[in-house]
Amino acid sequence: MDSKEIYAKVQEHYGLAAKGANHEYGYTVAKAFGYTGEELANTPQGANLGLSCGNPLVLAKLKEGEVVIDLGSGAGFDVFLAAKRVGPNGKVIGVDMNKEMLERAILNKEKVGAENVSFVESTITAIALADQTADCIISNCVINLVPEQEKQLVFNETFRLLKPGGRLAISDILTKKKLPEEILKSMALYVGCISGASSVECYGKYLQQAGFRHVLITDNNHDLNVYSDTRKDGTNNNPCCGPETDNSNREVIPSCCDGNTGGVDSSKTSSSGPKGINFNEWAGSYQIYAVKTSD
Repeated sequence: MDSKEIYAKVQEHYGLAAKGANHEYGYTVAKAFGYTGEELANTPQGANLGLSCGNPLVLAKLKEGEVVIDLGSGAGFDVFLAAKRVGPNGKVIGVDMNKEMLERAILNKEKVGAENVSFVESTITAIALADQTADCIISNCVINLVPEQEKQLVFNETFRLLKPGGRLAISDILTKKKLPEEILKSMALYVGCISGASSVECYGKYLQQAGFRHVLITDNNHDLNVYSDTRKDGTNNNPCCGPETDNSNREVIPSCCDGNTGGVDSSKTSSSGPKGINFNEWAGSYQIYAVKTSD
């Protein structure tokens, strides 16, 4: 399956996620991945859909007046938190390719009157924003959904969009070792952020090739099983990233570096996540920090 088809399946999945919200589930997941009760109380109710795998704002250390870009901003959860930190003299731009997510984000913006927030409809591999726009770029559990052969483009874009001295602060799912076939064959686990995740080594390579320095990749040791353990809304127990969509097929996508694969074997696709697997053994929630140096 080519990249266009992969994006179509991701679009379908997150379009459904945008239309439904389980507030209790979203709160539990966000708390498990490092958000404080105060942060959760200060965002629009419809912004947190339980799609986080960490809190990139901890690394970002945003300052008053800064310009921030959020890659894969969804319903605006991190955007609205960032907007409070940069204040009225700052600006936060959310970038997302999903129309349903953007519609929800814009409604949330109107609810809270966030004048320093805007949203752009775009993939995160080619964004219609000017060079050196941002002081900081954040992202939360999104880059793992980009086809492996296009992930370098994401990091090239972040480098282009950052001002000299700007920083990248990402929360993402990365693999610790080669994934077993039962995970690789699962459609639910591709759109659920596991099967398409890059290895830690690949992520470091992408960042360095884009030009970043002072790269830091740290395992948060968060429990990935929280996604399935806390879901009580009747959907299948998939790890991460919202409800399952369907059982359409996806081919295997080779990854870089180590011969691991991301994607789903189209001849043996499973629509639900494999049962009884401890996902922490194979993947983890990582914080990634890097700087665009001025030299």
